[in-house]
Amino acid sequence: MKPLLLLATLLLMTEPTHAADLPPPPDAAKKAHAVVAPFGASRQDEYYWLRDDSRKNPEMLAYLNAENAYADAVMAPLKPLQDKLYDEIIGRIRQDDSSVPYRERGWWYYSRFETGQDYPIHARRRDRDGADATAMLAASRTPDAAEQVLLDVNAMAAGKDYFSVGDYEVSQDNTLLAWAEDDVGRRQYSIRFRNLDTGELYPDEIRGVSANLVWADDNRTLFYVENDPETLLTVRVRKHVLGTPVADDPLVYEEHDDSFYMGIDRSRDDRFICIGVESTVSSEMRCAPAADPREFRVLAPRARDVEYQADHLGDRWVIRTNDAGASNFKLVTAPTDASSRRQWTDLVAHRDDVFIEDYALFDGFIAIGERSGGLERIRLLRTGPGQADAREDHVKADEPAYSMGLDVNAEHDSEWLRYGYTSLTTPQTTYELNTRTGERRQLKQQPVLGYDPGKYTTERLWATARDATRIPVSVVYRKGFEKNGKAALLQYAYGSYGSSTDPGFNLPVVSLLDRGMVYALAHIRGGQEMGRKWYDDGHLLHKRNTFTDFIDVTDFLVAQGYAAKDRVAAYGGSAGGLLMGAVANMAPDRYRVLLSQVPFVDVVTTMLDPTIPLTTNEYDEWGNPEQRQYYDYMLSYSPYDNLAAQAYPAMFVGTGLWDSQVQYWEPAKYVARLRDLDNGGRTLLLRTNMDAGHGGKSGRFRRYRELAEMYAFALDQLGVAAP
Repeated sequence: MKPLLLLATLLLMTEPTHAADLPPPPDAAKKAHAVVAPFGASRQDEYYWLRDDSRKNPEMLAYLNAENAYADAVMAPLKPLQDKLYDEIIGRIRQDDSSVPYRERGWWYYSRFETGQDYPIHARRRDRDGADATAMLAASRTPDAAEQVLLDVNAMAAGKDYFSVGDYEVSQDNTLLAWAEDDVGRRQYSIRFRNLDTGELYPDEIRGVSANLVWADDNRTLFYVENDPETLLTVRVRKHVLGTPVADDPLVYEEHDDSFYMGIDRSRDDRFICIGVESTVSSEMRCAPAADPREFRVLAPRARDVEYQADHLGDRWVIRTNDAGASNFKLVTAPTDASSRRQWTDLVAHRDDVFIEDYALFDGFIAIGERSGGLERIRLLRTGPGQADAREDHVKADEPAYSMGLDVNAEHDSEWLRYGYTSLTTPQTTYELNTRTGERRQLKQQPVLGYDPGKYTTERLWATARDATRIPVSVVYRKGFEKNGKAALLQYAYGSYGSSTDPGFNLPVVSLLDRGMVYALAHIRGGQEMGRKWYDDGHLLHKRNTFTDFIDVTDFLVAQGYAAKDRVAAYGGSAGGLLMGAVANMAPDRYRVLLSQVPFVDVVTTMLDPTIPLTTNEYDEWGNPEQRQYYDYMLSYSPYDNLAAQAYPAMFVGTGLWDSQVQYWEPAKYVARLRDLDNGGRTLLLRTNMDAGHGGKSGRFRRYRELAEMYAFALDQLGVAAP
């Protein structure tokens, strides 16, 4: 009996669906189509027709629906297991939970959930004498007349298949609320307005924008970022005066270089509104007084290979930058009227072994988020404007593998630093540290019902890659686990855009650990866990390091006895889905099953088309395939182009019809071609969410339905027993 039916029969006690009862896998039509590069190179793409920007082509929709029906039939015997996993996951969630409140301009802000509800309620309470975060957290869990609800997202989402609130901002006088909402999942937002004193909903509505918005000090003017309707790029900043026609909103700034993203924000001291633009290798900021934001002045002109992010407090700018060869970044200062890099003065010097990631300014100190040895830490630089000397130390951690980062610190005149801490065994914990006395107090730890961290162990390992580079690996397992080479393993990684994968608590993974599995995070090149060079060695013409690192970590874990060589699962999403597609082609025998969500698998075709959202912004990440050197290199690893007649692992591939980051047709084409070439006979499923985008279904519970289905598929393929 096959593993799917064996597990369904023995563990789930259901009537199995025999292979003979299953419909045949869908077979998409082939239609000749040549994809031609500007320099003449041509490739045949027989499934190019699956692309439909309108999402209305009946033949395309019929194929996606047929794949969903096939997935339903294959997964039917595992429905009891899926339900059990879902119940386990949500059973650990405290349903009436609240975030830790933070104080800003005389109000405490927080979000809370009610039992059984999918979406948060964003609310606030007035500050009162003697109130602190702990007292306000307790108050937030007992709604009463003192609470003012800003947004009840449950009511707003009623009747909608998808709904999300992006940013929301309260005016400086605390009376007006502006928020961005999306009811499709394509990250094209609409901005709405409400009077918080009267409850009046204003008729003003701004469509086709990003979620980013900022109020000016007049409490009537809102700055927002307009998206290009085709490419979805952030292209223009406009300002809207409440009560005036949106069509008349004046242009504040337009970005003509389509390799740049754009955003707006207020400075730490609220003196300035700043427009920031950044590409993979360059950035530029222009700022205007928030009290009179008529003229935005460039802080330092953009230059290729120079990145900077500035914030203002007191009489100076503090700037994080890689200028002058500071590849791991440094901090510099500049006077308020600075307009060039010549006016920058070093504050925190560059170090080869420390990567500066972010920072927060306070009146008496600077908190610096940094990385060293592949782990995060927070450095406290006790110095204020005008002080010549500086003392520094680090916030302490308690485990060998952990994640630590700055939390919401809304008030710069506080001596308390709020930060978050977590590990693969420790749920997300929010602390406050008194930087003067050293007192630390825990404000909240994520409640995980029925979970005992003492039953689990986390380790920090180092795998040696084929080029002798040492790759950090974080693993977690349930105590009692034996490294005897028999266990099942789920290995996860991302490895792109300099985005680091840190060892934080993963609530659903507990269900895997309780079944005897090992969970591993491979901190591969392409992220920035080990500094900027770690990223540089994992993108552009070094991208293949990302894939070989992942494979080498798998070989290391198997050799060390953490898993059986035929019981390894791998998981990645988006650019991590590219990783899954690449390792499937390069080392299909190393993996029993691959889980690939919204995978970027058709690299060359997508990057040749500048009309596809995000393409032009990505040239410095992947390369511009209009240039032969990059075309050939990208073609050498593009998962869709390198599919071959060989035996592949079992795969569960997920996508969203309305995905704005990775268009649905990439995974659809990939699965269609893989069905033609795979000769291994293992299960291949494509699950398309027909009413969501890149992040899947909205709501805190619905996404766990999707995850439980994917986990059930993997557990069956790995032959994992009940807890």
